[in-house]
Amino acid sequence: MERLQKILQKAGVASRRKAEVWIAEGKVSVDGVVVTDLGVKVSPQAEVRVMGELLKREAMVYYILNKPPGYVSTTSDPLGRKTLMDLIPVQQRIFPVGRLDYDTSGLVLLTNDGDFMNRLLHPRYKIEKEYHVKVEGLLRKEESQRLTRGMDLGDFVSQPAKIIEVRYDDKKVNTYVKIIITEGKYHQIKRMFEAINHPILKLKRYRLGNITIEDLGIGQYRALKPHELKLIWNLSAFGKDGKND
Repeated sequence: MERLQKILQKAGVASRRKAEVWIAEGKVSVDGVVVTDLGVKVSPQAEVRVMGELLKREAMVYYILNKPPGYVSTTSDPLGRKTLMDLIPVQQRIFPVGRLDYDTSGLVLLTNDGDFMNRLLHPRYKIEKEYHVKVEGLLRKEESQRLTRGMDLGDFVSQPAKIIEVRYDDKKVNTYVKIIITEGKYHQIKRMFEAINHPILKLKRYRLGNITIEDLGIGQYRALKPHELKLIWNLSAFGKDGKND
């Protein structure tokens, strides 16, 4: 059961505020009865009409994509660059949950469920984001510790990160590292490593919450599995391990 104005918003016919105006003005009916109460909740099976027109409710869809470099994380681009829609040609109107930079690869979730999107992006729930990074130079222990303590980046102080692996390349010139953060500020990972004088050479987002790109080749996508969707919904609602304590 969902509030009527929320159903209108999800269907894309009006903003939440506009939907409330229509309801108050008696322009919306449920199962043939005009509704003016903004608190009314409606079942998924109910027939909703707006000014006499039957409301078409779009089924919610949830996809994971392994984005290659060289694509913008939008559904269209005024500069004519390749977008996520060139990789995931589905019928529904979907949007990415957060963004990856043009030259960054890895996990992107896409959905037409605005509530789901907003929950995953809200910093309150501290959903983990794991990145696999190649940086210039040799990352030292004391530099890793700066990342794990949190860093003052000028306009904000990053939350403590987790460093779970550090290894040097065969020539002992550059470093591969896995880092986990619970935020998603603009260019955050790049800025963190630049602050310790290790510019990023390659950046890939591998995991968001419980979902990984382990089974996806670069440029491939698939629908989220029911158990994945249930767990990440719980993570977005309760944080930590997805349990309501």
